[in-house]
Amino acid sequence: MGSMDYDNDKKPREQQIRKSRTMLLLLVLTNAASILIFSGAGAALHAHVGRHYPAVVHAWGSAKLLRELNVTGLALAASHAEVVDLSERLTTANKVMETILGGKAAKRDLEAAREEQREAAAGGLWQRDRDQDLGGELKLAVGPHRLPHPRLMIGGAGGGGGGDAVMFPALGQACHRYRDELERYMNYTVGGECPSDEVSTQRLMLKGCEPLPRRRCRPPTPAGYVEPTPLPASLWAIPPDTSIVWDAYTCKSYGCLVNRGKAKGSYDCKDCFDLRGREKGRWVRRPGEKADDERNSLDYTIDGVLGLLPKGSVRIGLDIGGGSGTFAARMRERGVTVVTTSMNFDGPFNSFIASRGLVPMHLSVASRLPFFDGTLDVVHSMHVLSSWIPDAMLESALFDVYRVLRPGGVLWLDHFFCLGTQLDATYLPMFDRIGFKKLRWHAGRKLDRGIHMDEWYISALLQKPRR
Repeated sequence: MGSMDYDNDKKPREQQIRKSRTMLLLLVLTNAASILIFSGAGAALHAHVGRHYPAVVHAWGSAKLLRELNVTGLALAASHAEVVDLSERLTTANKVMETILGGKAAKRDLEAAREEQREAAAGGLWQRDRDQDLGGELKLAVGPHRLPHPRLMIGGAGGGGGGDAVMFPALGQACHRYRDELERYMNYTVGGECPSDEVSTQRLMLKGCEPLPRRRCRPPTPAGYVEPTPLPASLWAIPPDTSIVWDAYTCKSYGCLVNRGKAKGSYDCKDCFDLRGREKGRWVRRPGEKADDERNSLDYTIDGVLGLLPKGSVRIGLDIGGGSGTFAARMRERGVTVVTTSMNFDGPFNSFIASRGLVPMHLSVASRLPFFDGTLDVVHSMHVLSSWIPDAMLESALFDVYRVLRPGGVLWLDHFFCLGTQLDATYLPMFDRIGFKKLRWHAGRKLDRGIHMDEWYISALLQKPRR
């Protein structure tokens, strides 16, 4: 072995070779034992260590070598036992540590989820859209606001206040999609006069940004404002022009609106402001008309409908999309209070309804009705709840009507419009799914555009079952 140093004078060549072989054997055995211990083959090693090695070993060395090997084997066996014991302790410690860390991780995940919910409700949704900060009033509007007295939470102890002592302002789901428009809406002088932005405000509502955030400004007061006409004369009186601000509308006076029905062009509820015209005859019997005629007509009268129900059982109700409020006015004459929902489509419909001494509600047809379950005696809708609304939204709206009606309450569908192909395929099954009972049902052709169009009207009284 050319690389090995040895002394010919002190040690014979044969003794040097024997020693080299012994060292090589010890190295091989030690490495093999290490591999067996750390590769998990401890059982095989334990079966061999501690044994006396066969005589073939004696051919390589002396009895001293054999003893050294046996001692080494016993030491390896003892080391293996210690390694196994340490491994078991390490496994146990790992399990305990995993349990501890798992609990902490779960707690962290829970806290992170709660924080994410808080951020989403508090404007995190807005922050993810863009990098810039929200404007001061918009940031204030999206909240949240921490309650000053958490123990006095809304609803009382455990009464729905939730686990966080904060209040979140109501805000429409789609508002974050129209941030530029909403920021313009929220850009005003705090404590000053609100901008004249009725058109853009209503546009946001129709896009689904409803409810809008509240603002800390004052709407302009019309110059020369006078007190309204007293009831009952106000039900059929045209209010003075100085009762409203006209900035948002094409017409700048009620005289213009009254005459609009005679002008060219298409307008929503074109002749609704002419209270001496067609409005005067709505939902009442004409001279000489008999009750029997109504039973075969699409034009139900208020007296005819009230006559079908127990006397005095209709006291409060809702008119969805009630135009200028004439249905509510007729019901008021009969002692029934009706709230009217209306939008201001190029006309001051809500202001006009209020001037008549009636209750307006500026609400789109896509909104959940702001009434508690089972509280209304009657819900009326003329044209508005119709086939122009997507089927899924219409069904949801009808279920919402069902919700707010009391048992025995009535939905009056007034000239519901649809195509002939939709009548049996779509709407009859829809009404059946909702669960209304049919008190009256009339279908008739809408002929103003020709019979070939296959357009139909439905007038119906649908009652919410008492059981």
